Amino acid sequence: MKTKLKVAAVSTGKRADIGPYKIDRVLPNRYSTAIGPFVFMDHALPITHSKENTFENFEGTGPHPHRGIATLTYVLNGQSNHFDSRGNHALVNSGGVQWMKSGNGIIHDESLHIDPNTDDRITHSFQFWLNLPSKNKAEEPEYMALKAPDIAKKVLDNNSGWLKIIAGSYEDQTAAIPAYTNQFLYHLHLEAEKVFSLDTESDTEYAVFLLHDAVINGTVYHAGDLVRFEQEKGEVEIKNLSGEPIDILLFGGEPYTEPIVAHGPFVMNTEHEISIAYNDYYNGKYGEINYDQAAF
Repeated sequence: MKTKLKVAAVSTGKRADIGPYKIDRVLPNRYSTAIGPFVFMDHALPITHSKENTFENFEGTGPHPHRGIATLTYVLNGQSNHFDSRGNHALVNSGGVQWMKSGNGIIHDESLHIDPNTDDRITHSFQFWLNLPSKNKAEEPEYMALKAPDIAKKVLDNNSGWLKIIAGSYEDQTAAIPAYTNQFLYHLHLEAEKVFSLDTESDTEYAVFLLHDAVINGTVYHAGDLVRFEQEKGEVEIKNLSGEPIDILLFGGEPYTEPIVAHGPFVMNTEHEISIAYNDYYNGKYGEINYDQAAF
């Protein structure tokens, strides 16, 4: 019989609203500075927009730099608009992903709007920062936009639901997003009264974020909870005892063993590298965003 993982900590996000958007900052928190390579997680809470409140002119976060991380925006509902100083631009609709490796420095700008291809008028998304190994922090930036059909998806047995593999691998499927360490990010859609079990390894950190109430390893947790587990071999069992489908994010990876020094939009290994990151930014080495030349 497999060992059910013990829970190391349970936390909820703190409000960090941006413009008109209601944001819960889930990671880092008082219990966890990182889970695998994940050092940051913002949850843009679902908003249903009136016809008069489309946010079409909302300018997003505005142009800002990053260095030393990969950013990953997962859009559950809405349309994400991305620009960066390397000339990349893409619109990604509901179910899609914007991924950007900042490497040795880049400036980007993202905004979230309603999806013109749906009638729900809802915006709802997540943004993660994945810490890069020191060798990859010095590399050139990269960018990838994935539409919903481009994301690997596993249909679960017994009509239990499905699992999207946004990052990493699951059984015979691997995400398109590059991995620089062992990492995973899954979106689990679990049907009413069904059960899902994830086998775990002792060299990997695991966490679950709940969009709905669920029973995890025999204990009830609630929507908005981030549940981080002890690092051991065993399993995480998720039960949906409700009469409706539920959605859950599972993420983590191998522990980051290098020093972590984070300041503002930069995550490096030393204070000196943080100083260099700021100096390079203020000296214009990250370039500028040319919104006029972006290809739509």
